[in-house]
Amino acid sequence: MPLMNTQVGALRHSAGSMLLLSTGIALLMVSAAQAQSETQTTIGNGAENGVEKSVFGHLPDGRQVDVYQFTNANGIELRVTNYGGIILSLKTPNVAGEFDDIALGFDALDVYLSDAYRQANPYFGAIIGRYGNRIAGGQFSLDGKSYSLATNDGSNHLHGGDQGFDKVLWQAEPFENEAGSGLVLRYTSEDGEEGYPGRLETEVTYTLTDNDELMVDYQAVTDKATPINLTQHSYFNLKGEGSDTILDHQLMINAPAFTPVNDTLIPTGEIRAVDGTPFDFTQPTPIGERIEQDNEQLSFGGGYDHNFVLARDNAASDELVLAAKVWEPQSGRMVEITTTEPAIQFYSGNFLNGDLTGKQGKAYGHRSGFALETQHYPDSPNQDAFPSTILEPDDTYLSRTVYRFSAQESFDE
Repeated sequence: MPLMNTQVGALRHSAGSMLLLSTGIALLMVSAAQAQSETQTTIGNGAENGVEKSVFGHLPDGRQVDVYQFTNANGIELRVTNYGGIILSLKTPNVAGEFDDIALGFDALDVYLSDAYRQANPYFGAIIGRYGNRIAGGQFSLDGKSYSLATNDGSNHLHGGDQGFDKVLWQAEPFENEAGSGLVLRYTSEDGEEGYPGRLETEVTYTLTDNDELMVDYQAVTDKATPINLTQHSYFNLKGEGSDTILDHQLMINAPAFTPVNDTLIPTGEIRAVDGTPFDFTQPTPIGERIEQDNEQLSFGGGYDHNFVLARDNAASDELVLAAKVWEPQSGRMVEITTTEPAIQFYSGNFLNGDLTGKQGKAYGHRSGFALETQHYPDSPNQDAFPSTILEPDDTYLSRTVYRFSAQESFDE
């Protein structure tokens, strides 16, 4: 069938290579101010064009958490913490050259550690692993052995479990090179962590380039066969975080098909053409144009929360292809996403309900941010027809996603 060529994206590898409730906002804002007032270290050319490091706070066990700020030659500013590899903020210009923070998140570590945030668990800005998205029933079999994972999303396993990569402290190493400045994050997930087999050594690199790109490179090796599906879970609002809904944002997804789900958001195994459905974003379409249509799939997700199968055509599995573009008409901001992954999850912020208050003191209401998570298909360890997510000990997991930011008067300019 013609859509099968979109499933060529098996794991990239080369052998041997290497919540905040509004009543608590005042206290947490004070905490943020205290953290930012601690000693700052400038690396390279400093905040004007380079890397700046500061203390973000401390974990309950006393370990220090840091923030790294990167600024490119055009003034785009990225702030990342080594707790969860979370992108805390991302400031880009609109068509008038005015900068706003377009990434949902918080200024205080205490918020990310709070019970309110963990109960809502939106994964703002975090690295997701070992397995992004869902695994049915928290179960899979590999090499004749059954494995049980945390069921932290109803009856299913989601985004790596109770203590996924979004909730661990990564080793961080800032750098500057010809491409730009950035941060190398490293974490070793021990054999059996969250129920997964194998000791997985993971490296994620963020690079902010002077071409206004954020490159995210993933690399991992294991000593036992294990599923892996890493992604980045930033939520964007191109008007600026704390603005109203993202329903007017125009979205194009380069995907001729998607994977329908059951009522627990597990893929049925079908690969369905988007043509004639509310899931057809092959042409720029406002996110809100069809989101309220009477459609079983939209009902299951409360809106869009689905895996889109990218049109890779004859592209090699390690070649970047266009995944999506989003343009916001008020600001003119655009983000273009390319990836080596075979799919992308589009999530329209359906479960945001105003309980979390962001950096401007404004509540994150229903559909006030969107996420586009490059990935392999959900539940692939249980679905043989999907591209494999199993990393073998003799291989290296390699993946790249690039976000390019710009501002223009129209989508097609």
